[in-house]
Amino acid sequence: MAKSKPRFDAAASITNELIRIIERGVLPWRKPWTAGGSSRPLRVSGEPYQGVNNFLLTMRTTMAGYGSPFWMTMPQANAMDAKIRKGEKSSLVVYYGQSRKQGEGDGAADEGGTDDASVFRFQKSYRVFNADQIEGLDPRFHPAAAEPEIHPERAPIPHMQSFFEAIGAHVSFSGREACYVPNLDKIYMPPIELFENPRNFYAVWGHELGHWTKPRHRLNRSYGDARFGNTAYAREEIVAELCTVFLGQKLGFSAHTLELNAAYLDNWVRVLRSDKRAIFKHAADAQRACDYLVAASAAGQGEQAA
Repeated sequence: MAKSKPRFDAAASITNELIRIIERGVLPWRKPWTAGGSSRPLRVSGEPYQGVNNFLLTMRTTMAGYGSPFWMTMPQANAMDAKIRKGEKSSLVVYYGQSRKQGEGDGAADEGGTDDASVFRFQKSYRVFNADQIEGLDPRFHPAAAEPEIHPERAPIPHMQSFFEAIGAHVSFSGREACYVPNLDKIYMPPIELFENPRNFYAVWGHELGHWTKPRHRLNRSYGDARFGNTAYAREEIVAELCTVFLGQKLGFSAHTLELNAAYLDNWVRVLRSDKRAIFKHAADAQRACDYLVAASAAGQGEQAA
């Protein structure tokens, strides 16, 4: 009897790909990029990708040097009389759905108003191609690149400064280290004058604000007792990193930390190897953190305008 083909494991495939990239000592999502004037990968409809798919396609766009932000499936391309170029490789993305699983009973509601059916979430994957891999697409899928903005060295960037200030976090700009101190609910940041590239200043600030969203009275995020170097600490660092990626796409900077060393990369690899679904969970947590900061800034700027 022939053996059945092993079921494809999308989570393991994506996680193993990420581990291989990190083990080369490169974090491609830290490279500044825009593709066709967009700072985020886009669906064929123009809707931006969110969470882990945003992260994965950002990384792949950067690594491949694509000039288009648009991604689509083969059937979507074929529906527009376009064709994937021979030899092009697809990129894996995921989506989540939910279904109802019927219990052993007949499914009728009991006296308490419940039934035997339970809702469960599932993950599926599909493959997409960048518009640069496809022939015959409408020119709108290849928009012109935006001119890069030039900012003075060691000086505030107005729209970024106003965004961060409006969040209302307690921040002390002193010293040469950046950290969030939970017991004080306070962020410590080096002053902007110490950063030759001011974008890096806002990236570091964004990283610490990612940690700032963690406490119970904000997003109540916990991976256990986090101590420097342990797994709970590493998981939180991944969330802060990805939160900075997402914030940077909105504001115009790339993720950055004051130290990028072997230990930092080892933290990523250790978490990913221990849990093939970690990147999906932490990307979702990072998206929530980013959304929280965006909402807090909007509320703060609204109060200032009132």
